[in-house]
Amino acid sequence: MAKQPPPADPIRFGTVGAPQSTPRPGTPAAIEHVRLLGLDHLEIAWVQSVRITDEACAEIKEAGLKHHVSLSIHAPYYINLNSQTADLMRKSDERLLAAARKGFLAGARNIVFHPGSYHNQPPEKVYERAKEKLLEITEILRREKVDVILRPETMGKSAMIGTLDETIQLSREIPGVLPAIDFAHCHARTGQYNTYEEFAAMLKAVETGLGRKGLESLHIHLSGIQYGPKGEQCHLPLNEADLQYREILRALIDCRARGTIAVEAPEPFHVADALTLQATYRRLLKLQAGEADAVEDEIAE
Repeated sequence: MAKQPPPADPIRFGTVGAPQSTPRPGTPAAIEHVRLLGLDHLEIAWVQSVRITDEACAEIKEAGLKHHVSLSIHAPYYINLNSQTADLMRKSDERLLAAARKGFLAGARNIVFHPGSYHNQPPEKVYERAKEKLLEITEILRREKVDVILRPETMGKSAMIGTLDETIQLSREIPGVLPAIDFAHCHARTGQYNTYEEFAAMLKAVETGLGRKGLESLHIHLSGIQYGPKGEQCHLPLNEADLQYREILRALIDCRARGTIAVEAPEPFHVADALTLQATYRRLLKLQAGEADAVEDEIAE
């Protein structure tokens, strides 16, 4: 008899990159370990390059299906939709296309990538170039029947393409594109976006721009973050940062969001933070439902 999947939460939790405690190398082993930890998702970190055979991709897909672990891909860091030379632009295109093609073979639906730099150019001009480039790449993928969602990530530095508004607008204008929302990046970029009201407004902007489907297919990165006047400096464990993650979870529950949260805390903290977020989210769901034991726990705090 086939093993039944665990009950699904509206939001699935996992890590970006294999858990450090995975007992043997390889993504299939990491997928199995994610399930043993009680998590539901793995974002495969192809952040340096995409070097994997089709056969290895098939093994990853099989492992994900077997263990009921959803998969996404973090594409290489060296993608820039505003590359300044033809050669750099060609290499950037190849990296994003490779992540999408191999990710699709590996059973991943969402391909997360950093959209690039403004290079001191007007954001409005850069936006149009990024849009043109994504239209070109999504058309190639459609012709090849590579059925994935490209997810430009909200970025943590003001010099980078990737405000929440930019990612929503790209998603409105380009089929096959949806945002990857990194709440820590949004907080670090401005020093704002750290209250329940601000998180709720961000999610409302997603719904206004993309409809309910935008809120019901979220892909989120979450971690603590250190930042300064120019924005993001480095990721931190949740308990070392000022990000009000509980308020993020409350806002997600209140707007009936669905999707995935992949935790980007530095090793070895990403598993502990993913489990903390998952447990807090489940507890808040119980509180909203009015379950007595959870309410009593809340009062006792």
